[in-house]
Amino acid sequence: MNTKLQVSAIMLGVQDVERAKRFYVEGLGCALEKDYPGFATCLLGDGTSKLALYEWDAVAKDAGVPAEGSGFRGSSLHFITDSREVVDEVIQAAVAAGGTVVNEATAAEWGGYSGYFSDPDGHLWKVATAS
Repeated sequence: MNTKLQVSAIMLGVQDVERAKRFYVEGLGCALEKDYPGFATCLLGDGTSKLALYEWDAVAKDAGVPAEGSGFRGSSLHFITDSREVVDEVIQAAVAAGGTVVNEATAAEWGGYSGYFSDPDGHLWKVATAS
């Protein structure tokens, strides 16, 4: 294979696209790029992937898998920053927008600082700094 793997977009299956848009656009400051019934894309920042929000059942159908299931999905999204203050600010903004703190931000034994929140559909986000 001559092509290197890239992540062009991250698609999240959500129960309520309007709620997810409010969380990511109004709550966390993502720029809304496209907005259709049952589907939206957001820009996460320069040089990064797009975030697609799509109806849960439609994502499952597109992938050819059952829509049922809950709990840990085997993945999390990570935002790595240079500042402990930014870690705290992002987690606080997520909670104010309707997210839930899963693991409070704390100093890690390896020297970093990190915490987890989940969006309203339970998708996990880790916010961390290496110092």
